[in-house]
Amino acid sequence: MKLLVTGGAGYIGSVVVQQLLAEGHTVEVLDNLSTGHADSILGGAIWHEADLLQVGRILDSSFDGVVHLAARSLVGESVSHPERYWHGNIVATLALLDAMREAGVPRLVFSSTAAVYGEPAGASIAETDQTMPTNPYGASKLAIDHMLTAEAHAHGLAAISLRYFNVAGASGELRERHDPETHLIPNLLKVASGEKESASIFGTDYPTEDGTAVRDYIHVRDLAEAHLRALKAAVPGTHEIYNLGTGTGTSVRQVIDAVREVTGREVPAVEEPRRAGDPAVLVASGQRALDDLGWQPTRDIRQMVSDAWTALSSDTATPDAASSGTATPTAPTSAGGLA
Repeated sequence: MKLLVTGGAGYIGSVVVQQLLAEGHTVEVLDNLSTGHADSILGGAIWHEADLLQVGRILDSSFDGVVHLAARSLVGESVSHPERYWHGNIVATLALLDAMREAGVPRLVFSSTAAVYGEPAGASIAETDQTMPTNPYGASKLAIDHMLTAEAHAHGLAAISLRYFNVAGASGELRERHDPETHLIPNLLKVASGEKESASIFGTDYPTEDGTAVRDYIHVRDLAEAHLRALKAAVPGTHEIYNLGTGTGTSVRQVIDAVREVTGREVPAVEEPRRAGDPAVLVASGQRALDDLGWQPTRDIRQMVSDAWTALSSDTATPDAASSGTATPTAPTSAGGLA
């Protein structure tokens, strides 16, 4: 298939591109590098340095589908600046749907989030649970899910949304390189490597076993595989939603213990107040994804930490474009906006 990956220079997007290329697909990447990295775009992919609002200049009838990963995704920022999420996630995705409809592109796999559920009462979240997001980030993703349902019913789009929580690990040299880095595991590894003096534990008074927040962690390689399976499973005129989860939560303190075990370092951690909009427990069931897509995660938290630590420690973790065969951009445009 010929596919466009929005946000393909980002952490998850780059691994999705890696797997698509390995399967022999033709891949084009749309990313303005607002959060992505040019050296994460592998050779063999065509790169369009552009905003998502400009996607109509790229899509045409030769494309078989889109994997949509471009998004704003910081919970705290969404609480303090919700307008960035209405524009950056909702409005930008509407532009994508308009362009797909105009060009006749038939299928879309959307990177959604299990944050749309808010704080569910059950121990493991299912797709049938009530959606009550606790922050504008989750609300923006839920709005897009509603958009996809309507688009599928009205215009025959084949759409699948994948809802998941915390992604970790690395795939070879492709690892997390956010700026600022807000994710727990890469920040802990920065402490282990000596780049930072200590990490922060945001909230130690949650109603959990050890008082810290509990999350469902998925290896980035497992997650990318789910996107590929969803592309093949999408059915015209339907919008399916799948949770991607292990069904088992890991607390912040348990992640810290895993990092200490893998790295052999002390990894000091400082207790901080809770962050606005952060629920206590978020764990998803992946049963429906297993039943329908044949997908289930195979890598545990220790493997995620180990792969991320290996990538961080490697001299080739952040190669320059010349040495890595990085794709060169086509039709460069404004670097503002979202990808």
